[in-house]
Amino acid sequence: MSFEFKTLGIPDAILIKPKVFEDERGFFMESYKKEEFEKAGIKGEFVQDNHSRSKHGILRGLHFQKEPYAQAKVVRCVRGVVYDVAVDLRRKSQNFGEYVDVILSEYNRHLLYVPSGFAHGFLVLSGVAEVIYKVDNLYAPEYERGLIWNDPDVNISWPDDDPVLSQRDRVWPDLKKLLEMGETF
Repeated sequence: MSFEFKTLGIPDAILIKPKVFEDERGFFMESYKKEEFEKAGIKGEFVQDNHSRSKHGILRGLHFQKEPYAQAKVVRCVRGVVYDVAVDLRRKSQNFGEYVDVILSEYNRHLLYVPSGFAHGFLVLSGVAEVIYKVDNLYAPEYERGLIWNDPDVNISWPDDDPVLSQRDRVWPDLKKLLEMGETF
């Protein structure tokens, strides 16, 4: 088996630890293998790969897309270190409004599976970070939504309480407002 799959505090969010082969030349690893992912409960066809580069202190998120363009993601950091977060927005989930957090880095080479129905974001802890993620649905800007990064009801333990945010990420609604607007899953 090329991967170890570890269920996190919210059972549908999965930490993926690839088997890495290292020697004096460098390393080799598989970052995705459909058959093994499906055996671990990660189903769906991934249709798009995204790649972002950000500087230290940048917080991207918390983003999600509404149906019919909701997206599941497999996220990994290929350069630097990020604090990665996924918030459960599925109203019928026993974990609604809760989050999981992991450190993803070029050093640990871990991946995070973020199911559809979750908001996702990350904070850059290194000087620069590059994050690559697969999604199982196309980007549709008119269906893009977000959750404010510092919602007191979700109470994420961000390692930095004064991150650099885009204008859009500064004004996303909190969880109560998303519920009122019918913007959860």
